[in-house]
Amino acid sequence: MKLIFVAFFILSIGKVCDADANGGANCATCDVIMGLVEQTSAIHNESLIQSLERLCKLLPDQFEKPCLVFADYIGPILFVIVEDKDTPDVICHKLGFCTSTKGHPQCTLFPLNSNKKLRHFSEDPILKQKVLLKKLNMPKIGANICDLPGIKEICAWINAIFNNHEPAVDLDGDKHSPYETLRGYSWRGKDCDDKDRSMHAGARTLNDDVNRDSNCNGIMGTDPVTKQPYETTFCEGSEPRGVAVLGDSISAHFHLPREWFNSTELSEGVFEGLPYIGENELDWPAFSYATGFMNATDPLDKVLHGKTDSIYFRLWQRNRCNFKDYQNIAVNGAAAEGMVKHIQQSLYRNKTGDYPLIVIYALVGNDVCNGHPDTIDHMTKPEDMRKYALQTLDFLDSVLPSGSYVFLTGLADGRVLYNSLHDRVHPIGALRNDVTYAHFYDYFNCLEISPCTGWMNTNETLRDLTTQRANELSDVLVDISNNTYKNFKLWYNTNPINTVIQEWTAKGLPTWQLLEPVDGFHANQIGNAEVARVVWEQMENQWPEVIGKVNPFNDKIEDIFGDQGGYR
Repeated sequence: MKLIFVAFFILSIGKVCDADANGGANCATCDVIMGLVEQTSAIHNESLIQSLERLCKLLPDQFEKPCLVFADYIGPILFVIVEDKDTPDVICHKLGFCTSTKGHPQCTLFPLNSNKKLRHFSEDPILKQKVLLKKLNMPKIGANICDLPGIKEICAWINAIFNNHEPAVDLDGDKHSPYETLRGYSWRGKDCDDKDRSMHAGARTLNDDVNRDSNCNGIMGTDPVTKQPYETTFCEGSEPRGVAVLGDSISAHFHLPREWFNSTELSEGVFEGLPYIGENELDWPAFSYATGFMNATDPLDKVLHGKTDSIYFRLWQRNRCNFKDYQNIAVNGAAAEGMVKHIQQSLYRNKTGDYPLIVIYALVGNDVCNGHPDTIDHMTKPEDMRKYALQTLDFLDSVLPSGSYVFLTGLADGRVLYNSLHDRVHPIGALRNDVTYAHFYDYFNCLEISPCTGWMNTNETLRDLTTQRANELSDVLVDISNNTYKNFKLWYNTNPINTVIQEWTAKGLPTWQLLEPVDGFHANQIGNAEVARVVWEQMENQWPEVIGKVNPFNDKIEDIFGDQGGYR
């Protein structure tokens, strides 16, 4: 069912759009699924039904069964309605998931054979007669693909995961969890006692952690020689602090493996990590530029290419007393208004009982990105950006311990996306080299489900106008950064991806190597590591007080406590 789940990133994108056309996200999901099925059938010289079953068998056990349920349902229908040389777009029109909205151009992901037309099966007398004779249970025109047998269960699972921004398991209410996924310690430091609210990453110690590890940093007990608590000896005066990011899919590290969309790379191995990936909302916070803390190992290393570097990881290397003190409060599609209304409240910091926090406010695109054709009118206006950003800063001042730091990150210049990728082949077209990113962008815009119409667009004027508004919003953040607050110092930093790209291209390397190959919108694993390096170097050079001093006891902490209990 992963094949189907894979395509659901389109549905998750589509849900943030108020409008769509020609079937919208349902059409795109159908096209992606049928595209991979059709390409697999060409590779193995077999029927579509055989290929769908083949793909089902590549999936982890918990997804294979619903996938086969879907195959049993759709197989007989495909057998009747599919004709020779039907492309995935034609098939999805026959099924009714892709439609033709009046006054709207037709949307196709793949090249259309000249002798084929986009129409529902009922518009073809011969096909209609065949279907009626077979009495097949055809989906209605415009039906929700999540209502289909086999897919229904997966959609319910996805909705439950994607709509919750706090840990699914958190018995003591400190927003830290002993479990990895479902907004657990992939997103914020692992809770070492989920029955005690005072014990969590970033907490000030209780009784110097002589008998228990109240701040979950893996340091506890008493030195048998000096009789002094290790926490006192190693951490007192070291200025412990944590890091948190309030952000969007960039900070959450949204990543869809290219192997899932390239029919020439499909294998059982590339789907092994599906449960972990799905339960993390298709995000990889444990490998992100802000809160990454691990390198990918089997099976995740099959689909995540590159090493991890992060602000948190470097902060811990600088002072091992900071272990596990990270929070990734980032949500796919987040913008300034959404941050105020329902995202920022999932940040946890006890004003008097916890150590200071470094907070990175990084809403770098969605305030100028949306799925509307009239993009400019729906962008966040400068006055609204000011209002929402100030509300978030007021919230932070009410919850952060004294001595914290906050950075306002400027918006990105997304024109680099089209400029770097437009003439390259997208993974969905890798078999025949027939789908470029320019066409991929236009297809999503045609369906009105693009995650960023303004930048992922062949219209240069629109791309320039989008960057103009992004710059206007960044200027607002620059101005706000001059404000003063009681509990934190406030700074503005330009978007680090700009520096990363400049340095990358100065080495003679192409920019596309830093970008996600599937969505053509986010920084990939290499890009995330480079962003972490650039941000850290900015802090070292411009704001050294933020990162604190190097702990002289780091080696002794490692000698005595090893990996400090690890992350799992």
